[in-house]
Amino acid sequence: MDLSSLRPAKGAVKNKKRVGRGQGSGNGTTAGKGNKGQQSRSGYGRPIMEGGQIPVYRRLPKFGFTPVDRKSFNTVNLSQITQWIEDGAIEKELTLQDLKSLCHASNADYFKILGNGELSAAITVTAHAFSKSAEEKINAAGGKVIKAFRTLEEAGKVRDHSLEEALLKPKVKFVKSGKKSKKP
Repeated sequence: MDLSSLRPAKGAVKNKKRVGRGQGSGNGTTAGKGNKGQQSRSGYGRPIMEGGQIPVYRRLPKFGFTPVDRKSFNTVNLSQITQWIEDGAIEKELTLQDLKSLCHASNADYFKILGNGELSAAITVTAHAFSKSAEEKINAAGGKVIKAFRTLEEAGKVRDHSLEEALLKPKVKFVKSGKKSKKP
């Protein structure tokens, strides 16, 4: 036995299927591609086939992922607050009820105060969130910042507290207690 006598195993090497060579090719009129349709045409190749399960491009979201518990904030700039003071809509205090009516918002909305603009009057502002610059400018003007934890809708559902107290009371995280079995 030498290198010149080596041959592949019988049936291991086959001739390539010669497509489009007519009846003489042995594959009949359709060249082994079935009848009509996209799959019988040249250049066909399905990009992804996952065997019948929902493909990955349908399982994943198309643009971005939005968390279920996402809070959307209505933003109010200090320049707007200054304008409201000049118009006489508010005087010494800006509450969540004032923000709701002035911004035409609902009871379920959250409010964030942003630091765009200047504030000259000392005013007490109640909101759910404040930017650092807004907080600094309100305090520098002699005002006060109060952070609310609940929306007006949530505060209305709290029993044994007034609306103002319920707004400022932090939410308690619900912890599911599991039953522990006693093992001897």
